Amino acid sequence: MSISRLRTMTSDPGFTCSCCGDHHSELPMDYTARAPAGWDPAMADASDCLLSPDQCVIRARHYFVKGLIEIPVIGSEEVFSWGVWVSLSRENFSRAVDLWDTPGRESEEPYFGWLTTDLTVYSPTTLNLKTKLHTRPVGERPFVELEPTGHPLAAEQRTGITVDRVREIAAAVLHSGDGRQR
Repeated sequence: MSISRLRTMTSDPGFTCSCCGDHHSELPMDYTARAPAGWDPAMADASDCLLSPDQCVIRARHYFVKGLIEIPVIGSEEVFSWGVWVSLSRENFSRAVDLWDTPGRESEEPYFGWLTTDLTVYSPTTLNLKTKLHTRPVGERPFVELEPTGHPLAAEQRTGITVDRVREIAAAVLHSGDGRQR
């Protein structure tokens, strides 16, 4: 799980880390994966591979779009987000790309996909959870709706999380070695 922090909570600027005991000046509210599972940096120069901030193609056989899993923070106006990759069929990927810069694209039916980001703060793995990718207006990342299962991530998306859970995630990501901040 190679992830980066994007945004912080506005009403609670910091937290004391449960892992190291230090006070961190910001409470991250967004993390994003740089690439889907299966991507290897050695693929960057291959003619049948592509990795952009929004789309990925691996060996001209596997197609991915980046979206957001949004989780409401209970008792707050804040939303916690995971920037994740979803695999799409070739047909759905082509349709999404064709409409990428088209106003009104948000009226498209959601695309079925599989979650291809391993968020290691969850057990069991988040890889291959069923999703619906909802296109939003041009310039906005798609919304990733998880199938309503008993998986902890799907349950959190449905019911929300507490600020304490946000702190727990922050501590785990900051000390995983994968939490590159920017």
